[in-house]
Amino acid sequence: MRLPAVTAALFRQAELRAEGLVGLLRMIAVLALLLSSVLATREAVAHEGSEVMARQWFYAGTMMAGYFTLGALAWWGYRRGWLRIWMIWPAAAADCLFFLYGVWMSMVNIGLPGGHAFVFPAVWLAPVVLAFGVLRFNPGIQAFIAALTVGGLALLIGLPPGEGFAPRSGAAAIFLSFPPNAMRVAMLGLAGAVLVVAAVRTRRLLLRSITEAQNAANLTRYLPGQLAPRLAAGGLDELRRGGWKQAGVLFIDLRGFTRLSQGMTAQELADFATEYRRRITAAAQQTGGIVDKFMGDAAMIVFEEGGDRAAAARACVDCAFRLRTSVADWSGVRVAAGAPPLRAGIGLHWGAVFSGVVGTSDRLEYSVFGDTVNIAARLEEETKRLEADILASRDILALAGQGSDGAPWDISAETELRGRDGVLHLGGVRRS
Repeated sequence: MRLPAVTAALFRQAELRAEGLVGLLRMIAVLALLLSSVLATREAVAHEGSEVMARQWFYAGTMMAGYFTLGALAWWGYRRGWLRIWMIWPAAAADCLFFLYGVWMSMVNIGLPGGHAFVFPAVWLAPVVLAFGVLRFNPGIQAFIAALTVGGLALLIGLPPGEGFAPRSGAAAIFLSFPPNAMRVAMLGLAGAVLVVAAVRTRRLLLRSITEAQNAANLTRYLPGQLAPRLAAGGLDELRRGGWKQAGVLFIDLRGFTRLSQGMTAQELADFATEYRRRITAAAQQTGGIVDKFMGDAAMIVFEEGGDRAAAARACVDCAFRLRTSVADWSGVRVAAGAPPLRAGIGLHWGAVFSGVVGTSDRLEYSVFGDTVNIAARLEEETKRLEADILASRDILALAGQGSDGAPWDISAETELRGRDGVLHLGGVRRS
């Protein structure tokens, strides 16, 4: 299966990182093998000190030095950034060949037959080498290592003895004969097969994790970041189903933006819009609101009830004042630079809304519908008539624990909104 380019790149990075780790583990394995070899042979060296033992240590030393060097190169190569994917295959082959070489040279040096292959310390690297393959989570490399390990040991146990070898009889001969050794090789082969299956499963799990992470990342390109926990918990289908909820809805709109924009260059207009959206997004994030949408110089922010309606209502009111302050500060900076001042109208209301995600997977949009949205938009329009910076319905003020009169609410009014029956009681903040 051909992987997407981004996924393939992530796999390459993971495989290179794994090979760097394998390089470090090679060095540790050599040090452990060296220590165990010293402890296992020190008595023989002390009593015999023969030329055979000297050659044995020479062969073992060259094998371990070469293997340590291979580990150091892989680890250093990854750290320096010059390790490449194709290098993993010859390195994996070297894993097998080093320990097979060590066993073979030991047998030749001492003159033992292949049946004695499993008595040499070098063969202890076989399960370690098989385990290295799992870290690479590549079934092909794992199968390659298993085949080399099993094939090499199968050849070694069939080698004839050297000159002067005197075969022993009894239990020792039975356990070092061909059938038990064939069983040992078969068990290593079985272990290799199990590890190949493990590598396949690991790779599939990693691929699924990467794919799901990429899908979530793609979705969050279009959806507000605050929806990420809900997306992870219930998935896209859950968000698409939507539902009725209680929420605070806030609308903000710049006054006289058309006139302001007429005197701007394209770059100035782009910079202005970017700064405006940055300030709105910052206020929403600071108070836990979701920016539903930007509409030119207007924006809509939603505060869903969550587990605490009063807290959501207070957050909505807090966001309104943060936006008012942010626009005023920005206006002051502009006036100091010789630009026209800025003013915004903000309307907010609390009530039932239908919220959900609409659209196809390549273009999703979080949307909120309902009468509450319409009322908040109408209140933002009413700020022009009442010459207010903020107008809030009594519904949201009562829920937030604030009265519609008294500081900072210096406007207390009743209004009939266009397209809606009945009178709405308001609290407002006059223009600064």
